[in-house]
Amino acid sequence: MNDMPNSSYHGYAITDFYEVDPRFGTLDEYIELSSKLKQQGLKLIMDMVANHCGSEHWWMKDLPFDDWLNYQKLNSSQKKLITSNHRRTTNQDLYASKKDSELMTQGWFVSAMPDLNQRNPFMANYLIQNSIWWIETLQLGGIRQDTYPYPDKDFMSDWAGVIMNEYPNFNIVGEEWSYNPLLVGYWQQGTHNKDGYVSNLKTTMDFPMQQGVVDALNEPESWATGLVKIYEGLANDFYYPNPESILIFGDNHDMDRVYTQLKKDLTNMQMAMSFYLLAPRIPQVYYGTEILKENSAKRGDHGLIRSDFPGGWADDAINGFTGEGLSNEQLQMQSFLRKLLNYRKNSEAIHHGKTIHFAPQNGIYLLSRFTENEQVILFLNKNENPAELDLNRFEELGLSGKKLLNIITNDELIWNDKLTFTQRGAVLLTTKTK
Repeated sequence: MNDMPNSSYHGYAITDFYEVDPRFGTLDEYIELSSKLKQQGLKLIMDMVANHCGSEHWWMKDLPFDDWLNYQKLNSSQKKLITSNHRRTTNQDLYASKKDSELMTQGWFVSAMPDLNQRNPFMANYLIQNSIWWIETLQLGGIRQDTYPYPDKDFMSDWAGVIMNEYPNFNIVGEEWSYNPLLVGYWQQGTHNKDGYVSNLKTTMDFPMQQGVVDALNEPESWATGLVKIYEGLANDFYYPNPESILIFGDNHDMDRVYTQLKKDLTNMQMAMSFYLLAPRIPQVYYGTEILKENSAKRGDHGLIRSDFPGGWADDAINGFTGEGLSNEQLQMQSFLRKLLNYRKNSEAIHHGKTIHFAPQNGIYLLSRFTENEQVILFLNKNENPAELDLNRFEELGLSGKKLLNIITNDELIWNDKLTFTQRGAVLLTTKTK
C-alpha cells in the first residue's frame, strides 16, 4: 500500500508491505485476478522494492531498532538528509572507496523514501518472508525487483537464493538501469565475478540493447553508427552466462515511450519491435506499444508515459480494444504486432533456437533464429530507395532454393541469388510455409 500525501505516483514509497492499495482494490480481488489469469494460461508478476519504503510507513512512528534504516538517526531527525550518490558502479568497482560504496547503498533514494538496512537480520528476514508471503498468497509467477543494485548486495543474493531454492521454477528479474553490459551481466547467476559475488538472480534487464536498437535506427548509417549498434550490441552476449534469460524491452514505465524515442517513425517502430521480439532474449512489451502510445508533447513526463489505455471508460472517444477511433498508423502497428506475436507464440526457433547474424552492409542487417525444423529470418533495411541484396553472402544459412513465407504479408518467395527491397522496413521470413 502507498498511503502517501505526495511523491508516490510510482507506487514505490510503500506504507504497508502486507496491504493492497485500496485504489486498486482489495486483497481478495487481487487473489481473484491471479486465479483468473492462471485459468487463461497467464502468470502474475509482482513489482517489488527491497531498497526503501515510504516516509509514511506505520513503523516510522516507532522504529523497532536503532539501525532499522540506514543513516537512521541523522535522516529521521532531519538534521541532515544523506541521499544515495547513485554511483551503482561501486558494486563492481575494484577500486571504489568505502565512502562512495556506503553512500551508494545506504543513502536514501529520495527524502520521501527511507532506506532500509538489510544488514539488520530482522529487517532481512522481514523482507524475505514478505516476498514469500506474496508468492504464496497470489501464486505469483515471477517478481520484478526494482532498483536492484541499491540494497545491500549480500542481502540481495540471500533474498534471491531463498526464493529460488523454495521455488525452482520461479523467476526474478532485477532492474539494473545501466547501459554498460558489464554492469548488467554482473548480477546474472553464473557470472564469474572477480570479487566472487554470486547473485542467484536468473534475469536482468537489457538496458544496453534497448538503447542500442533506438540508436541504431535513429542514427545515419556509417562504419560506427546505425545498424552496427545492434550487431555489436548482440556480440556482447559472449559475456553473459545466459543471454536468453535476459529481459529485452522497447520501453517501460520509467522512460519515454519507444515511439517517442524513435521520433514517431512507424517504420522504425516496426523494425525495433521486430528485433526485440526475435532476439535471443525474454521480451517485454509495455501496454499501448501496439497502438503507438507516446509522450512527445512532453518528454520525461510520467503522467503521459503512464496514461490510461484508451477504451473501456465511459468518456473514451478512442478504443484500443475494438479499433474505434484509431489512426491508420495505429491500426497498422496493432496488426503488425498481432501477426508477429501470434507467430512467435508457437515458434521453437525464436524461443529456443540458435542465433546467427551478419554484419550490416549497405544499410541492411540480417538476424537468423533456427532449429532443425524451422528458421526465422529478420532483415532490417534502412534504405529509403529500392535496394538489391546479394543472398550468396548468406550461404551458410542453407536456404538456397527453399520456399519462405513472409510472416506479416503472408506472401511466399523462393530464396535465390538476390532479394529486392522496395521500401525501408522490417522483413520477417520463415521456412514454415502454408
